[in-house]
Amino acid sequence: MIKYSYALLGCYFFVGLSLIGCINKENGNLSFKSDFNTSKPRAYIGPEYWSNPIQDWHLENGELVCNVSKENRNVHVLTQKLDASEGQLRMKVHLRVLNAQPGKDNKNWVGFSIGSKGEFNDYRDNAIFGKGLDLGVTTQGNLFVGEISENSLNNEYQKIIQQGAYLQLEVSESSNGYLLILSLFDENSKNPITQLTKQGVAAEKLIGDLVLVSSYKLDDGSQSNQKSVAFKDWEISGTKVKSYPEYTFGPIMFSQYTISRKVLKLTAQMAPISDSAEKVSFQIQKEGRWSSIQEASIDKDARTATFKFMDWEENKDIPYRLAYKMDKGDNSKEEYYWEGTIRKEPKDKDEIVIAGFTGNDHMGFPNTDIFNQVAYHNPDLLFFSGDQLYEPSGGFGIQRSPFDKATLDYLRKWYMYGWAYRELMKDRPTVSITDDHDVYHGNIWGESGKPTPPEYGQGAKAQDAGGYKMPAPWVRMVERTQTSHLPDPFDPTPVKQGIGVYYTDMAYGGISFAILEDRKFKSAPNALLPNAKINNGWAMNKNFDMKKDGDVPGAILLGDRQLHFLDKWSSDWSFQSQMKVLLSQTIFANVATLPKEALTGAIIPTLRIMKEGEYPADDRPVSDLDSNGWPQTGRNKAVSTIRKGFAFHLAGDQHLGSTIQYGVDSWNDSGFAFCVPSITNHWPRRWYPLEGGKNRLEGHPKYTGENQDGFGNKMTVHAVSNPLYTGMKPSRLYDRAAGYGIVRLNKNKRTITMECWPRQAKPQDGDTAQYEGWPIVIDQEQNYGREAAAYLPTLNIEGMENPVVKVIDEGSNEIVYSLRLNKKTFTPKVFEKSTKYTVTVGEPDTNTWKSINNIVPAEGIISFKF
Repeated sequence: MIKYSYALLGCYFFVGLSLIGCINKENGNLSFKSDFNTSKPRAYIGPEYWSNPIQDWHLENGELVCNVSKENRNVHVLTQKLDASEGQLRMKVHLRVLNAQPGKDNKNWVGFSIGSKGEFNDYRDNAIFGKGLDLGVTTQGNLFVGEISENSLNNEYQKIIQQGAYLQLEVSESSNGYLLILSLFDENSKNPITQLTKQGVAAEKLIGDLVLVSSYKLDDGSQSNQKSVAFKDWEISGTKVKSYPEYTFGPIMFSQYTISRKVLKLTAQMAPISDSAEKVSFQIQKEGRWSSIQEASIDKDARTATFKFMDWEENKDIPYRLAYKMDKGDNSKEEYYWEGTIRKEPKDKDEIVIAGFTGNDHMGFPNTDIFNQVAYHNPDLLFFSGDQLYEPSGGFGIQRSPFDKATLDYLRKWYMYGWAYRELMKDRPTVSITDDHDVYHGNIWGESGKPTPPEYGQGAKAQDAGGYKMPAPWVRMVERTQTSHLPDPFDPTPVKQGIGVYYTDMAYGGISFAILEDRKFKSAPNALLPNAKINNGWAMNKNFDMKKDGDVPGAILLGDRQLHFLDKWSSDWSFQSQMKVLLSQTIFANVATLPKEALTGAIIPTLRIMKEGEYPADDRPVSDLDSNGWPQTGRNKAVSTIRKGFAFHLAGDQHLGSTIQYGVDSWNDSGFAFCVPSITNHWPRRWYPLEGGKNRLEGHPKYTGENQDGFGNKMTVHAVSNPLYTGMKPSRLYDRAAGYGIVRLNKNKRTITMECWPRQAKPQDGDTAQYEGWPIVIDQEQNYGREAAAYLPTLNIEGMENPVVKVIDEGSNEIVYSLRLNKKTFTPKVFEKSTKYTVTVGEPDTNTWKSINNIVPAEGIISFKF
């Protein structure tokens, strides 16, 4: 939250903004004038602007300069809008044309766009995707409004706009719509040197953003990286202009934090500012005044400032404020703030609520509907499982080089994520982890951080070869933005190229979370399965049997390091952890089908959206090697490890909301997994197996029940949010089964409730608004569903609340499973009748334990007294 103070002198001065708003005494109009001053050149224009794209604009010598000569480069003022009321507008800007190339059809131009609007009636959508009425001056020296028709060279005016000129627009009411007068002044004249008028402009075209534009289509592409225009002294006034000072964005863009075992870590995401010497301050209130308790430097690439507090007071809500003094030129600085609350840790809450997200494509940006729905649930924790952005997010394609521009290209897309969800993230812990699109891959097999062989370029062949396509410093930058606020990694040893790791655990609110990196250690399939002829993760050889021949020696899923971590985590119940949840990019199965004729192919066909009651005639389970159904041995190791802690698995990535129960040796012998639906599903998937599922519950759809995925992995499908035709518009949002997931962990009852919500749902309407099949409620102990071969004597535990029980196989000396109880008695199930077991009972937080050895399956009672 930016705070403002006001001086009552006929003008409004917004402290922390480079906006000066003065009341014109003659007509009572609010006026705006830009301030582009800065001591050093920088990409960030200021909190009241948004530039498209960021890397193509910068401030220098008091001017706003467009660095390229490309189509539709634009800068929106966020705080001034044309509203629907009748009135006038006067807008003026000084411009210097730096590239006078005529371009294709002589239609290169600079100037304004007015009434710029997006699709969803939101100022952020306007700033990214808005389209309005274009008007300005061509590089040939001619004024235009709307379409450029004829554009012959005018030597006199072209010379003037290259030397510097003022472009002015006046909009007023007339008897036939609105009258627009566009004028060009030289720097010394009070009268226009040329003028253009347009009558009868419809009122609806004059609602929306006010924008500066540089738009070039060059015949010679080599000229496209030449600077095109420099703007300054942008002035806006008029009774049709409404001011929105609350719409500013930055220079502290947003924040994310986590708390684990009294350690608070918070990362401030900063704008691409130039003053790296200035630090960010973390402030709390003391005796009614804000006081800085820690400062953090800004990373030069990621533009992040990370704070760490070792003994945080977790038993109360603590408001905080981030502060930063931004350079304003002339040796002056202005201080900006971002406020939030570090919530009291919900240790005493019976129910912990997690909101799960995946696939944040820009289709529905800024996803106000989902934001409002999730705010209604008021979750204790936010989990973004990956693909917080996609390569095309926000338009303008991908820029992979040079490094500084590629960094800004990513940050612009990352800022969109923060812009959409920052009001949720500032007040509650957030776990965000990277997936393939976050690091500019369609699919990624990290191969322990190796570089992708350069001879493969940037396409599907490069991905199939494994490793990272983007340079290691760029990958480190991405991971710093998304994961630097997570608890410290379990083992911080970097992988190849010095790329870091972030897999870790988090104890919060009585829940023990494991946070995995599904992709970083995973083997690439191309070299391991040469006969499959892999293309973009799909076998082109129709005769290749993925179930029989796909699980080859040496194929890695999580890697030994992460499996070791999971083994330790599954038996660690410290810090009064009551239940366990695994958070990762995707689930350990491939819940997807395609028509039989499309089972192989580098490009999945566009599937017709089914209507309710329809069922495809010939869909079969697929073998997408990007999924964590492969490699099967690695998948089974992971599932077998997490079930030892009765862990529930929450993930995303697969675009298809689904709840399944894993099977390793038999169906249902392991835990449950919930893949949440995509926020905006640009690539819908579905699950319609031809033969249906076995042993499905009465009345449940044919696609539920026991089945195998395309790799032969056993799974029981309980619910799937298959895309269905809704008739709602836009169909690309509502017909593709987009939405989010909610998980409720009841620590007293030890139940887990999974909810799957469409983005068009109203949660206040109750469970009937969810996708078909949800909510689903399970008991914690169902997460080790393996049937018992026998039972040990019943444990009777006295003198200790909520003890931890560990069952150890004395033959292998391995923990069979461990569990924190919410009761005094427990009858341990075991899976070998002839094995002796050790049972250990105690409290890890006080290191109080008692063990009894040589226990064999039998009836009876064993007492533990503390």
